[in-house]
Amino acid sequence: MKLDRLILFGMVLHAVGLLAMQPAQAADPQRPPNVVFILSDDQSWTDYGFMGHPIVQTPNLDRLAAASAVFPRGYVPTALCRPSLATLITGLYAHQHGITGNDPSHALAKPASPRYQELRAELISRIDRQPTLPKWLAERGYLSHQSGKWWEGHFSRGGFTHGMTRGFPQPGGRHGDDGLKIGREGMEPVFEFIDMAVEQDRPFYVWYAPFLPHTPHNPPERLLAKYRDKVDSPFVAKYYAMCEWFDETCGELLDRIEAKGLSEDTLIVYTGDNGWIQDPQAGGYAPRSKQSANEGGTRQPIMLRWPGKIRPATYDDLASGIDIVPTILRAADLPIPEGLPGLDLLTLARDGQPLDRDAIFGETFAHDIADLDDPEASLLYRWVIRGRWKLLLTYDGQVGRYASSHPRTERRPQLFDLLADPHEDDNIAGRYPAVVADLAERIQEWWPVSKRQTQTVWTD
Repeated sequence: MKLDRLILFGMVLHAVGLLAMQPAQAADPQRPPNVVFILSDDQSWTDYGFMGHPIVQTPNLDRLAAASAVFPRGYVPTALCRPSLATLITGLYAHQHGITGNDPSHALAKPASPRYQELRAELISRIDRQPTLPKWLAERGYLSHQSGKWWEGHFSRGGFTHGMTRGFPQPGGRHGDDGLKIGREGMEPVFEFIDMAVEQDRPFYVWYAPFLPHTPHNPPERLLAKYRDKVDSPFVAKYYAMCEWFDETCGELLDRIEAKGLSEDTLIVYTGDNGWIQDPQAGGYAPRSKQSANEGGTRQPIMLRWPGKIRPATYDDLASGIDIVPTILRAADLPIPEGLPGLDLLTLARDGQPLDRDAIFGETFAHDIADLDDPEASLLYRWVIRGRWKLLLTYDGQVGRYASSHPRTERRPQLFDLLADPHEDDNIAGRYPAVVADLAERIQEWWPVSKRQTQTVWTD
């Protein structure tokens, strides 16, 4: 009962704060764009028509890509849904915002115990300490709506003015509850929000993060039938059909924006939360995809569409999930706070100026958090990409469950030439010791860890 009261008090506190953050739109002489953020859930960077997949059909996202600035070399810093989503709404790395995994470790307390529920509530409270994109956008008069995946309790705790997720301790509140119905059971909550914002003449922000193509892979038969005879595995066929089902819902959303006459006044931002390689022998994911530091886990295309403002083009520049927040803030003509590590992609996509970046960084933590106050306790990998090179360093963090996703059999540095070897089949660290040393130093400069660090030089 004490925990329930604490959470309810937090929800009320956030709701009061949100009301206080709503300035009148009439006071703003220049109307900022609407923003629609589309987030795929567990989909590989390869599994789109516009990325060249020979089987998966994504006609609506292909249409979006044709009208967008596309960054095929986009990445998320952490290949696990909860910390990745927290990064996409705060603009911070997981080791900065403190939400490094999906759940507290079961070694800390039994899952059914009151103590474990307290740990879950404490982890959710991390979002209360951070500014978030909806909170910043409220300063410009935005209404904001959450639908789909959302781990951090009631939607208001993220700064959303409207939303679907009620949050822990509600049934199913671990990562979305009612929000997970969006897309799978229709689009009406999002459409109703857009209609309301238009009626009130307010700019709006939509967080559309459906539970798609995430498991359960239970696509409509009409879609599954298209793939059954194209692949040998029924599990792969189901996953491919889920990708197309997700694409259909994106098409509905894009069509709604167009039907309302909002296309030229709306910035569409697209990426995914983490990768997925379907296991052909079972319903789960294959190694070196979700949770991993490999390309199959971290690489995600990023797209920006804003007719009349952004010229459709494809860029080879490296982009990261940490860039989403500053890019949207810039579009809304809001100051980008000092300390955000990402870059404003409009610098290149709209203004035609080069990005001030020659490397991007990432981190892999265990699914279960060993110590809520010490990110290094669950640190498994850190990585950097600079030009054609990608370096992975391995760490001794506690892995807990999902040990099969993190074998860590190679303790030495792993160096890959992504242009020649995009699927990281050939570790060439032994051939380029100077490159390894330079990139390892860059990783340590980015986030100086103090312990549990494994070797950063190649030894035969």
